[in-house]
Amino acid sequence: MLIPRLIERKRDGGALTADEWAGLVRSYVAGDVPDYQMSALLMAVFFRGLDTSELGALTDAMLASGDRLRFDGWATPRVDKHSTGGVGDKTSLLIAPIVAAAGVAVPMMSGRGLGHTGGTLDKLESIPGFRTDLPLRRAEEQVRRLGAALIGQTPEIAPADKRLYALRDVTATVESIPLIAASIMSKKLAEGLDALVLDVKTGSGAFLPEPARALELARTMIALGEERGCTVVALLTAMDRPLGHALGNALEVQEAIAGLEGRGPADLMEVTTALAGEMLVAAGVVPSMDAARATVRQTVESGAALEKLRQVIEAQGGDPRVVDDDSLLPRAPVIRALPAPCAGVVTQVEPRAIGRAIVALGGGRRTVEDEVDPAVGFVVPVKPGQRVERGEVLGTVHARSDAAADEALATLATAIQVGTSAAQLALVSHRVSSVGTEEMAA
Repeated sequence: MLIPRLIERKRDGGALTADEWAGLVRSYVAGDVPDYQMSALLMAVFFRGLDTSELGALTDAMLASGDRLRFDGWATPRVDKHSTGGVGDKTSLLIAPIVAAAGVAVPMMSGRGLGHTGGTLDKLESIPGFRTDLPLRRAEEQVRRLGAALIGQTPEIAPADKRLYALRDVTATVESIPLIAASIMSKKLAEGLDALVLDVKTGSGAFLPEPARALELARTMIALGEERGCTVVALLTAMDRPLGHALGNALEVQEAIAGLEGRGPADLMEVTTALAGEMLVAAGVVPSMDAARATVRQTVESGAALEKLRQVIEAQGGDPRVVDDDSLLPRAPVIRALPAPCAGVVTQVEPRAIGRAIVALGGGRRTVEDEVDPAVGFVVPVKPGQRVERGEVLGTVHARSDAAADEALATLATAIQVGTSAAQLALVSHRVSSVGTEEMAA
């Protein structure tokens, strides 16, 4: 296989065959294709795209590069959820125990923070002792026993994706719809799922801010899943402001627990219910979204979802007492408030700036080697369109030092604006499936 000829063909708008993609991925994982050649090919794909057959071939090759979760002979339906990433997006921490408590297995494989967006694994690891690096066979056993496991991508799962993603991250080829779709679906198909629900973010804080691009990504992943026997449904949800109030790893765990106690912010619970409901319908355990919403409500009100989270934390080495005592979670020593400079209407709460400020506080990574401080972040109780009075708290900073708090407060003062009127995206704007796209709200 002459790699320069493949790069040249892709560069000039041609297509690679399924056998060429399979051989290329095998050779790359084996170390026979250098990073500089694969980087050139990724850039060619970034500009030229992939046709349908190429996209399927790349996804299949990445999936075949490793092992997968195996649930042969087990009748319990298996459904997962994937989010394209946002600020304050802690829905996975609520959805997995809610859906598992309703009798659906959730083998949830999540990622770490990327850029300005937070990561589910970083949030989970703020729980003392919690392990996300379970071996595949142990994860399988836990899913069969408890109905859920919350893990990271292990070395066995799609190793080609792990290497390719690292290259994309440093070669400015992350925001390619075919490469995003192949990356996500190769990992999700390795989970042995019957169905998958996608949370595709749109708005200023999303990786793909434009709704048209978000819809394109959703449709691309739906087609990949359906062709491989996995039902896929996508919801487009707003990321033009943070989700919930808590922004930062341990703070978000605390808010997720509050949500499972029935005390979560309204926007967080609305998105959580919509996604969990779609999972229950896709699993076939309820006949409609109305029934699904009632089931979600019942698992929360009965305490079953909270108990499921407690069981998962204990099974994965964490301290289950955090469910009842959030003082056991890491806490920052410096807490400072931002008062409203005037009376008026909150016109914006800019998620991308706040996400970057969390990274600057130490709550995210600038490089792969960075340690994450689980205690730092923000609590922002206001939303666009909300009226505030002069001096009312717009947000609080949780920091390690006064100097860090000063810098974060300055960023927050710019990110949160008060004026006379505000516009915002609908929290859940579209539902996309193999049969078409439904607009949920104007």
